[in-house]
Amino acid sequence: MSNNAPVIEIYGAAIACASCVNAPSSKDTYEWLQAAIDRKYPNQAYTIRYVDIEAPIENERDKAWAERINDDEFFYPLVLINNEMIGEGYIQLKPVYAKLEALGFQA
Repeated sequence: MSNNAPVIEIYGAAIACASCVNAPSSKDTYEWLQAAIDRKYPNQAYTIRYVDIEAPIENERDKAWAERINDDEFFYPLVLINNEMIGEGYIQLKPVYAKLEALGFQA
């Protein structure tokens, strides 16, 4: 694996999006994704962060993603790995794992 640890970002809000009925909340998705990655890829470095799109955002990049979600360009939670959109709305593990493995993660 390269020396650069992937950055996984989850953009979301406390209330589930209208199109994501019965899906877990964005924060639950963040916690579930972190646990699933740690379980499948133990001891492999990555950074994971959660951005609440309804809270004040200082970072211009985060603000731009939040605006795109609020403008209905994307559903939330929105998952990015190294700034590439991996999933939105109802998140599945398979595309997340595929991207991590493409970046050198090994189960």
